[in-house]
Amino acid sequence: MKHPDNVKLLMKLLPIPGASGNEGAVIEAIRSTAIQAGVLEDCFHIDQTHQLAGFGEIGSLIIKLPGNRPAPRRLLMAHVDTVPLCVGCDPVIEGEWITSTSNKTALGGDDRAGATVLLATLLKILKEDIPHPPLTFFWTVQEEIGLVGARHADAELLGKPETCFNFDGSLPEGVIIGATGDEHIGIIVHGIASHAGAFPENGVSAIVIASLAIAELQKAGWLGKIEKKNGTGTSNIGFIQGGAATNVVTDYLEIRGEARSHNKEFRAEIVSAIQNAFESAAATVKNEAGKCGRIEFEHHLKYEAFQLDASETVVQAAMSAVKATGEDPEIRIVNGGLDANWMTENGMPTVTLGCGQDAIHTTAERLHIPSFQKACEIAWHLAID
Repeated sequence: MKHPDNVKLLMKLLPIPGASGNEGAVIEAIRSTAIQAGVLEDCFHIDQTHQLAGFGEIGSLIIKLPGNRPAPRRLLMAHVDTVPLCVGCDPVIEGEWITSTSNKTALGGDDRAGATVLLATLLKILKEDIPHPPLTFFWTVQEEIGLVGARHADAELLGKPETCFNFDGSLPEGVIIGATGDEHIGIIVHGIASHAGAFPENGVSAIVIASLAIAELQKAGWLGKIEKKNGTGTSNIGFIQGGAATNVVTDYLEIRGEARSHNKEFRAEIVSAIQNAFESAAATVKNEAGKCGRIEFEHHLKYEAFQLDASETVVQAAMSAVKATGEDPEIRIVNGGLDANWMTENGMPTVTLGCGQDAIHTTAERLHIPSFQKACEIAWHLAID
């Protein structure tokens, strides 16, 4: 079966390995494709995200077209990195869907679909030589590990765009104007080691401390979905590592988690509740000599929440583009993080639109081709209308 050029392009980008921090191959594939299509070298720029973050092999890719009709600069963006589960995927088309042939890998439609929407739009503009305003195409790196590429986005380098549109998600008609904020939490639990068979009473188990704290947080409603009188949010303990042998009372655990809320002050309350639970548990668990463990607790902002007003120019432009494709736009606010969080924080208000993703970050991931093609139509209207 013959497939449209944008679908062929997507099938080319999907299998390229590019977990966060290792995006060099996919950035080069996009860059070389653009050069072959006629983009001049002086239109390209690789930013310093990887150097500023202290991690990764390459920065985000920027392509700026000068435009051939007067209008404010517009920006289209998507991230190129995938979660590690996508590495090694072998995409196949089955009817209206693209899936991975292996049941051991995810597909990587998050967000190679968005990355392809941008590249397909760029190629179409070059091929049709159609009048357009100044345009910036922005492929970010390290989105999956904290929106790092967008965090280090430089408005000057991007050409000071007045309207920005991010392609990442499921429904192309969904106009996402807001997203939650996320606070990273790191906890070190220090216990006291001892022989678990001969002298268990001399030890203080870091595992017991953590278990008591987590159980208390669950009981008090501070884990998972959180609904209190003064706010709502979520939290999760997502990583626990420690211990070396069954005959040693564990004296060290490393724990990582997160707290999310659209409300900055309530998010701080969630963090405080988690810290208090661990400190209380550490003070409660004592050995025979009356000694107890201790914790080290740190937290930092991964990204702040944002919400655009529906009347803002960028929101109205997105809604108009969706309508131009025959769809009814649906304004949405989500509980996940998006590159738009940091773009908006950096003074570049950004709307996010979907591109057909489904069951992301799992081996059941698939991509809906008609939705992806609709996203390409929307991007086209945003680029030239």
